[in-house]
Amino acid sequence: MIDGWLAANGAMMRINDAGREFGQIRAFNNRTFDGAKAVPTVVLRNEDYGRIERLLADGDDARAAFEIANQFYPEGKTSYNVVAEIPGSDKAEEVVMLGAHLDSWHSATGATDNAIGSSMMMEAVRIIQTLGLKPRRTIRIALWSGEEQGLLGSAAYVKQHFGTFEEPKPEYSKLVGYLNIDSGTGRVRGANVFGPAEAAGVLRAALAPFEDLGVVGASAGNSRNPGGTDSTSFNAAGLPGISLGQDPIEYQTNTWHTNLDTYERVIPDDAMKSATVIAAAVWHLANRDGLLPRFDAAHMPKPPKAPEEGRR
Repeated sequence: MIDGWLAANGAMMRINDAGREFGQIRAFNNRTFDGAKAVPTVVLRNEDYGRIERLLADGDDARAAFEIANQFYPEGKTSYNVVAEIPGSDKAEEVVMLGAHLDSWHSATGATDNAIGSSMMMEAVRIIQTLGLKPRRTIRIALWSGEEQGLLGSAAYVKQHFGTFEEPKPEYSKLVGYLNIDSGTGRVRGANVFGPAEAAGVLRAALAPFEDLGVVGASAGNSRNPGGTDSTSFNAAGLPGISLGQDPIEYQTNTWHTNLDTYERVIPDDAMKSATVIAAAVWHLANRDGLLPRFDAAHMPKPPKAPEEGRR
């Protein structure tokens, strides 16, 4: 609505206030989903935006010049998920998945959102491989594209391979669960699974050996609404998406989507401990006798309404 008004009144640029202290800039998008042209948007440091605002309030003129280098692809571009697996043995047709999103915002290098998450998942798989043992179930890692544009990579994968509870594909019943990490560099402290209380009990058993590392257990949830991170693409389909909880450190306050999201904000020791916990949880799920408990038809929450727009 705002973009339509700006375009109708000849605006060439939209300037937003970052609204954060000490020169921190948090990037989001300004896009439309109905084919209308969005007005280019620039986010300024709060200090710079405030100066312009004061000048205008005093009746003075304020001028700004911007050089924006961008490319537009009317036909769209193809993005790719990166998927690899360790084949299982006697239950190879059943799959335990783990993953993180590979894309990031342009404000910095995406170290905590979500390069470190991708690194932790790859390290977890490396740890499992060094065991030299074959899991009962197939272990599959996926690094998703298009998460920041609306969970595009994971949603497309779930749609293609699993379908939904209401319209399942053959692989639907074979997925044990999907573990996701996407909350910065902090140490893993627990997990939340889409499913009944019994599913959380299974995860608590898997995480129990790591109480000395501060892992506190697991909880269960029942929301099928997509949004926030890639595990919700699985939840929306009625599948057991598992979101790993982490120490917040400075994720929401300083690094999430900001120009401070660089390598220097990563805590290597926390990341290594987290990878160990994840590897153990995945190994537990890949080798236990039964699948992770799911909601049955009588208790499955209603599917989400089709969104009109993407998440971000």
